[in-house]
Amino acid sequence: MTIEEIPVKSRLRIEFINLDGIIRDFLNRAGQKEGVLTIFVPHTTAGVTINENADPSVVRDIIKTTEKLVPYRGDYTHFEGNSDAHIKASLFGHSETIIISGGKPLLGTWQSVYFCEFDGPRSRRVILSLNNS
Repeated sequence: MTIEEIPVKSRLRIEFINLDGIIRDFLNRAGQKEGVLTIFVPHTTAGVTINENADPSVVRDIIKTTEKLVPYRGDYTHFEGNSDAHIKASLFGHSETIIISGGKPLLGTWQSVYFCEFDGPRSRRVILSLNNS
């Protein structure tokens, strides 16, 4: 098993950061051709998702719709003022699992992996774990 902690820096309060290059670099360093990759985000106001990479308006639409469903300013009681970020992170989830074959993630043609920032800008961490198949 190979595990690495990767720093990720967000610039906006809500931002989706493409992790494909980070994942590719990790897989190259690991040198393992087959296995299962787990991507884990150890934060309560950030998450990870897999979605379309071809049209950037998809990510914008996801962010806009998520904002409508869980607005920044709502009837929340959490004293830090970031309840929406906690809710969004819970909805998106904190991990993804991807099959690795031939040293590459088996993603669909239009799929990418995104770190989902909901309470930025911040310095964050993503943990990548590659297990033997």
